[in-house]
Amino acid sequence: MPAAQPSTRKPRRSSAPTQEKLRDAERSQAAILAAAMQEFAQHGLGGARMDAIAEKAQLNKRLIYYYFQDKDQLFQAVLEQSYREIREQERALNLEALEPAAAMRALVEFTWNYYIAHPEFMTLLNSANLHRARHLKNSQRARALNSPLIEMLGDILERGRKSGQFRGGIDALQLYISIAGMSYFYLSNNPTLSAIFGRDLMSPKARSERLSHMGDVILGYVLRS
Repeated sequence: MPAAQPSTRKPRRSSAPTQEKLRDAERSQAAILAAAMQEFAQHGLGGARMDAIAEKAQLNKRLIYYYFQDKDQLFQAVLEQSYREIREQERALNLEALEPAAAMRALVEFTWNYYIAHPEFMTLLNSANLHRARHLKNSQRARALNSPLIEMLGDILERGRKSGQFRGGIDALQLYISIAGMSYFYLSNNPTLSAIFGRDLMSPKARSERLSHMGDVILGYVLRS
């Protein structure tokens, strides 16, 4: 018998090291974003320090620059992550499965409760507005994250119109701004409002009254009279 010829195939390299590196990179970036979100929420873009972010993330500062280049890029990534988180939770509401009026009230309730549970979201937006939203203007990702919400709200309005429940001619974007604005203004201005009107506007009773009021206002606007 002829001698067996040695195989010319190269041994297949395991992908395990590459996958582990990817997981390490994802964990590092997630830790950086979480630490940066806390730092930016506490001190704003101007007052945030990269050394403090590195310390909170328990990572070398050079790694932050490796992934995010500079503080502005990191702030943009934090804003994008913040929008991703709220939009993901909104999608989990499955508003498409609810009848239109219930979906509208559920969105109002969610927005209110989310802002209360995540005050860092509002402080990040305050900082972004202070800098004229220049980080968001450069972010196609932020626009892509937020556009589906307006489309979904438009679909709810159209379902309500077709069923005869809602009136027509309602701009979905303007409506969402009103929903977000009613919660945002009340919560961000609570210290001054409570002081000048002499009422604790964050007491459980006041918060319950506010949520009921906002739902009634929005439904009073969209429902056919």
